[in-house]
Amino acid sequence: MSWKEIIKKCLNVASAPIRRNANFFVFMYLLGIISSIVTTPAKGTLYDNLFLELFVDLYVVCAVVAIFPKKVRWGLRAVLYLILYSTAAADTYCYVNFGSTLNPSMLMLVGETNSSEASSFLSALISAEVLFSSVGWILLLALIQILIAIFRKQLIKLYVFIITVLELASVKKRLMAIPRMTAAMPASFGILCLIIFIIGCCTSWHNKMAYHKLMNGRTIGEVEHILTEKDHAVLYLPVYRLQFSIYANQLAAHQITQLIHAAHEVKVDSCSYRSPNIVLIIGESFGRHHSQQYGYFMDTTPQQVALEKSRKLTKFTDVVTCWNLTSFVFKNMLSTHVVGEKGEWCDYSLFPEVFRKAGYNVTFITNEFLPQAKEAVYDFSGGFFLNNPELSKLQFDHRNTQLHDLDDGLLKDYDDSLKNFQKEHNLTIFHLMGQHVNYKQRYRTKQARFWASSYEDKRPELTNAQRKMLSHYDNATLYNDSIVAQIVKRFQKQDAIVIYVPDHGEECYEENRGFICRNHSAEIDWPLAHYEFEIPFWIYCSPKYIRNHRDIYRQIRKAKDKRFMTDALPHLLLYLAGIETPTYKEEYNILSPKYDEMRPRILKNSADYDKLRDAHLEKIKKEESKKVKKKERRN
Repeated sequence: MSWKEIIKKCLNVASAPIRRNANFFVFMYLLGIISSIVTTPAKGTLYDNLFLELFVDLYVVCAVVAIFPKKVRWGLRAVLYLILYSTAAADTYCYVNFGSTLNPSMLMLVGETNSSEASSFLSALISAEVLFSSVGWILLLALIQILIAIFRKQLIKLYVFIITVLELASVKKRLMAIPRMTAAMPASFGILCLIIFIIGCCTSWHNKMAYHKLMNGRTIGEVEHILTEKDHAVLYLPVYRLQFSIYANQLAAHQITQLIHAAHEVKVDSCSYRSPNIVLIIGESFGRHHSQQYGYFMDTTPQQVALEKSRKLTKFTDVVTCWNLTSFVFKNMLSTHVVGEKGEWCDYSLFPEVFRKAGYNVTFITNEFLPQAKEAVYDFSGGFFLNNPELSKLQFDHRNTQLHDLDDGLLKDYDDSLKNFQKEHNLTIFHLMGQHVNYKQRYRTKQARFWASSYEDKRPELTNAQRKMLSHYDNATLYNDSIVAQIVKRFQKQDAIVIYVPDHGEECYEENRGFICRNHSAEIDWPLAHYEFEIPFWIYCSPKYIRNHRDIYRQIRKAKDKRFMTDALPHLLLYLAGIETPTYKEEYNILSPKYDEMRPRILKNSADYDKLRDAHLEKIKKEESKKVKKKERRN
């Protein structure tokens, strides 16, 4: 066999996957492009490597299918058609109706759907409204392919007839050229396939490695953290989104099993109901450095400042959160597990479960973690253990059922219904949307007090657009102040204690850092720890509570300057409730004389906050010392 024949044979092999599955390749390529176009937002852009990566993916699939005998290939393609078309239709349907493509939350909701709801969904899928939406393009493509399959023989005859007519109409030279062109086509097509495949592999390699990393996350939290990285995987096809959603739900299911086991192991020896009414307010994205209460130059927390001046509110001065990602904070703050202990957060009971077992009436009012179809992975990761039906029953007696544009909606939920369920001993948890991005949407425009012009003297280095963004954040903080004050007002005449703690800090053009929100995937240095992990934390005692619990009030006042990290919050709450349980650890209770204040405060399981702070203070000290020496030399 000559080298030309060997090359020709190799090129034939290169084109064989597509030639043997031509119909499949063409229609699945069109399906991939159409599903990408119809699920791209109006102001969005298509995945920049869509065409090349889609070619590579389909070429590999066709190569695998081409290995099998003809009859087996037919069966494999039929299965793939069913999976790919149905996944694309479901993905587009979800985008049209819920504003989001397939995600873990949707799959979780499907898992909780009964047969009646499933049949309603299927009937909705074939309704006229859906058929004339973007879903119709997917169904139209499927219909065209079905018609081609049905009338395949007739189409082949038509093709042969057209070719024959063209040949007869051609001049002699063209007739003689046809055999030469036909003979060269497989080789030319093989070259083309190889070139596109090699280029596609080069441009797609990073995304494939990122996808492999994503699908190898050990926990749903780890997967979520991978998605915060700048170059995370792009799930550009419906089938990838489905696969990821299934995987995320499997990871969540594993942790739910652990949590349910831990919940059934909860033991309560006794309960004195030391504090009849405990209120926990969990804020969102509140950097301590934007709090007037902690020395910020704008009056962002006037009502909290007033409560502090009355000495009913005690401000704690050295508190950090363990994570700068809401879902991670929630897991660590609700679990009785403390950073540094053996095992994971899901191996331990959640403190609302302990309260319920002790006889407290537990109410959870959230403006973020409710099950809904249009939910990002971050919300799924933070809410799956709150929204699982069995775990929800184990933790809470009552919950709100609706999210609100603004946090005052939670006050209405409480006043209109949830307040009526209060009993003799209550734990009420408010979870606010707080100052979560988009800041402009977190307050009423008519309540705005700060404008871009308000910062011209104080932050002259910022652009007007940056100062405008800063004003939105501070207005959101001011609005949050009014909500927190309203919650306190609802309990001020009761024998109640109120604790306020945001999930994490927030950056809004701090110093010269030039960005907003948080840098989730960056290595933790001092500025990041300073702005994203330092948080406001305070405890309010009603006048009646102070009279009835003088000892606790004095303990709170005494502890206000102690070091604290919010993963230990459950142990403070268990003490305030007077719950005697093996779960409670006195060394983690900031009010206890046995409190371990020197416990390392490890941020994101990687950096010691106090070591970072000490190093920063030492650096400042050295710089000041150098300045003094320079002055002395000049003199």
